[in-house]
Amino acid sequence: MKNSREIMEILEAYDLTGSYRAAAELAGCDHHTVARYVKMRAAGQHPDKRQHRARSIDEFLPKIEELVVRSHGKVRADVVHRRIVAMGFTGGERTTRRTVAEAKSQWRAGRRRVYRPWVVEPGLWLQYDYGHGPMVGGRQTVLWCAWLAWSRFRVVIPIWDKTVPTVTACLDATFRRIGGVPAYVLTDNEKTVTTDHVAGIAIRNPEIVEVARHYGTTIRTCVPADPETKGGSEATVRIAKADLVPTDANLLGDYRTFGELEAACRAFCEEVNTRVHRESRARPVERLAEERQRLHPLPAKPFTAAFGTTRRVNWDGTISVEAVRYSVPHQLIDTRVWARFHGEELIVTAVNEQGQTSEVARHQRGTPGNPVLDETHYPPREDKNGDRTPRARTSAEAQFLALGPGAAAWLVEAGAAGARRVPAKMAEAVA
Repeated sequence: MKNSREIMEILEAYDLTGSYRAAAELAGCDHHTVARYVKMRAAGQHPDKRQHRARSIDEFLPKIEELVVRSHGKVRADVVHRRIVAMGFTGGERTTRRTVAEAKSQWRAGRRRVYRPWVVEPGLWLQYDYGHGPMVGGRQTVLWCAWLAWSRFRVVIPIWDKTVPTVTACLDATFRRIGGVPAYVLTDNEKTVTTDHVAGIAIRNPEIVEVARHYGTTIRTCVPADPETKGGSEATVRIAKADLVPTDANLLGDYRTFGELEAACRAFCEEVNTRVHRESRARPVERLAEERQRLHPLPAKPFTAAFGTTRRVNWDGTISVEAVRYSVPHQLIDTRVWARFHGEELIVTAVNEQGQTSEVARHQRGTPGNPVLDETHYPPREDKNGDRTPRARTSAEAQFLALGPGAAAWLVEAGAAGARRVPAKMAEAVA
C-alpha cells in the first residue's frame, strides 16, 4: 500500500499529464494503481483508506471475537488458531495472529478506563503505602512511604512490621514532621485499616478509627484489588526502594544496624524534599510551608493507647514485663515507656519531649529469672572483665607509675599474689 506522499505524487502526475500510463511512468508505478487512486478521489473517498478484501478467515471472525470476549482479551493466538483449524480454517497461523490482535485492540478500545487528572487542594490529602526494605541482621524490613498530595513532601520511615501500633507511630511521626494533620489519609485496604467489605462498603478497623479521631483526620481507602481508584499517583515507593535497598544497580552496601537504615532514610528525605519536583517545578519543602497553613493543628500528645502498657525504666536500664526484665537504652532510665507483645516479640516504644514516638527496643519473649539484655543499650565498660587499672592517689604512687607500663603491670601482679612491703619496694624502685 502506498503512503500519503506517494499517493500525492501519483495524483499530481495524473493532473499534469491527464493520462494513466504517462502518470504511471512519472510516478514509477503501474497504470492500474494510478487509475484506482484517481477514481477514489473522484468518488470522494479517502485515498489512504484501503478497501477491505475478502479473506478466508472472515467467516471465523464471530468465533474469534467470542473467544476474545470470553477471555477478557487475554486468549492467546495459538489457542484461537487450534480452535478455528478444528472448525475448518485452512489459513496460516500468521493470519490468525493478525486477526486476534485486531479483535483484542477493538475489545480494549471499547472497555478502556478513562482517567481524569486528580486536582488536589493544599491541606486535604496525605497518602501512604509500603515497600519492601533491605535486610538488616538477616531480617526483612519495611519502608513506610508517605507524601502530601499537593506539596509532594515525602516521608520515609523504616519499620519492622505493619501492625496497628507501628502504623500509629508512623502516622504520628509523619504528622509531626510535616507540622500538621491533613483532612484525609489515603491508603490501601490493609487489615490494619479495613477489616472487611460488605456490599462494597469498607468496614474500618476500630483501632485505626480511634487513632484517626484522636488526630482529627479521616481514613480513606481504594476499592479492593483496584489501587487506581485512589486517584493519586506518586513514585515515592519506587524511588525510595531504588535509592535505599541495596541492588546491583545502585551498588549500595548492606546495612549493619537498623540505625544506619534510619539515617539513610532521613538523608533520602532531605534530598528529595529539597530538589525541584518534576511535576510541580518547585521544591516540596517550599510548597510545604504554604500547605502547612491549611493543615489541622497537631495534638500535644500522641495516641499511646495502641502502644501497649506503660512501664517505668529502672535504674539498671530494664523494664519488667510478666516477671521478666528486658533492657532498654540507658538514656531512658527513670522515664516512662510502652511495652506490648507482637507474637513472640516484645516491642518497646518511647515518646520524647517533643511528642515524637519511636521504637526503642525489640526482644524475643523471655522466661522469669532470665533477663533479656541487649549490650548496645549500655555504654561501653573499660573494666568489663573485672580488671582494674592502677591510678595514682599520692605523689609516691604517681612517681612509681611514671616509670612506665611495666611498673603498672608489676603492681597488678604483686597485688594478685599478695606480696609484702609493696610501698617500700615501690619507693626503692623510684630512688
